[in-house]
Amino acid sequence: MQRSLSFCAVALIALAGCASAPQVPADSAADLDSNNVARLDAALAGDWRSAENRARDRYRHPRETLAFFGVRPEQTVIEVTPGSGAWYAEVLAPYLRDNGRYIAAMVDPASVAEGRGRDYQTSQRDGLQARFDAAPMQFDRARMVAFDPTAPRFGPSNSADVVLTFRNVHNWRMSGQAEAMFKGFYDVLRPGGVLGVVEHRAKADVPADDRSGYVGTSQVIALAQAAGFRVDGSSEVNANPKDTRDHPNGVWMLPPSNRHDAADAAKYTDIGESDRMTLRFVKP
Repeated sequence: MQRSLSFCAVALIALAGCASAPQVPADSAADLDSNNVARLDAALAGDWRSAENRARDRYRHPRETLAFFGVRPEQTVIEVTPGSGAWYAEVLAPYLRDNGRYIAAMVDPASVAEGRGRDYQTSQRDGLQARFDAAPMQFDRARMVAFDPTAPRFGPSNSADVVLTFRNVHNWRMSGQAEAMFKGFYDVLRPGGVLGVVEHRAKADVPADDRSGYVGTSQVIALAQAAGFRVDGSSEVNANPKDTRDHPNGVWMLPPSNRHDAADAAKYTDIGESDRMTLRFVKP
């Protein structure tokens, strides 16, 4: 596995000055042998995956992304807020079922004030549980853990091999919860454990209350380093050069949200999903 960091990575660590992540080709950084790749391919090909989720494989590159993070089927893996759509859960839970453990970390609705926020978190939790219940052959060993995002605890200290978060950091920054979340990731991971982050990539640093949905790469790295992680690599597997990252309604104008005028459908379909950083961190 390629572990050395590029010059840009060094600059990010020292100066937080690079606008994009240090590039490490995903194929050279993969930590999966042929047997594990075959298991991952079988999970991706499973007929339990929804048609809507399958259609996004070309944008989310799950095979390359999980290989880059080095997710192996015997590991304990925590996915943070997978949501009711169960996009990665549909792949990870079956992949880990026989020899590992898949844990979905969901916001505890009771930790959120009554109203729309609590209703939303309840619907996400219940929707994911319904998805698990509908396919017991794949999800019978998956479990959930509830957490308070203001003081998150995802499990016993040093108990997880991998923590994964997909397109969540912008929400935590807007709500002032990012530092606590990264500290929670650090606590639950064993020494040598991996934190894998995929996030919408801004052109440069953005304010904490920015509403575009994009985040600066150096800002994500700073959050991880402040929690104690070290940068272990970066991949451009989820990059999208067609994404100009300057949409009036932010990332939500792009697929899959498509919050744009009907007349602009062809334009945003051509762009595809957002330009995303893919970062791997390790707990020393």
